[in-house]
Amino acid sequence: MANIKSAKKRVLVGRRNAEKNKAVRSGVKTAIKKVESAVASGDKAAAQSSLTAAISTISKAGSKGIYHKNNTARKVSRLSQMVNKMN
Repeated sequence: MANIKSAKKRVLVGRRNAEKNKAVRSGVKTAIKKVESAVASGDKAAAQSSLTAAISTISKAGSKGIYHKNNTARKVSRLSQMVNKMN
């Protein structure tokens, strides 16, 4: 552990931010899994509604700097492609 007060604070702030980022990443993964399961079950309406929720979650994570903008774009593109390929 650091000895300087500001360094101690940075350690604590870093831990707190890591926890927040972890929670957001987990939420994004959950949203993606919901879309994938809806696509696998063949339910177009459920896939469409879960896609809009997932896009929102992914975009928020990207705007907060948790994911790089290209990473968010890739995730959204792949999910959209999956839903659009459904019959």
